Amino acid sequence: MPDPKLMEAAVQAYFEGFRKHDLDIIISLFADDATAEDPVGTPRHEGIQAVRAFYAQSIATGAVLEPQGSTRIAADYAAFAFHAVVPDMGHVEVIDTFRFNEAGKIIEMRAFFGPGNVKMGA
Repeated sequence: MPDPKLMEAAVQAYFEGFRKHDLDIIISLFADDATAEDPVGTPRHEGIQAVRAFYAQSIATGAVLEPQGSTRIAADYAAFAFHAVVPDMGHVEVIDTFRFNEAGKIIEMRAFFGPGNVKMGA
């Protein structure tokens, strides 16, 4: 099982990557075979190149992530809530989950939110 301290550090680095608009920080957290599903129910981005393209687009929006509460860690998962503030659009209330491999790299990212979590112009 991955080290919970490394998992928590990865979540904090994820926020730092968005704070700095630094794609390399974010991508360094992911395994080569990682997937990203954002939001859940939409097609997954599969493999590091697809994940990189997804996050490049996310950073290009100018999104800023504001953590809400603490990270919850259980087994090989970390779950955390945040507001994604997108300039000129509003914000989205999100819960992300990361699943980690034994090396402490993210192998699965899933974002949970729906229409009721999107606040336009806020």
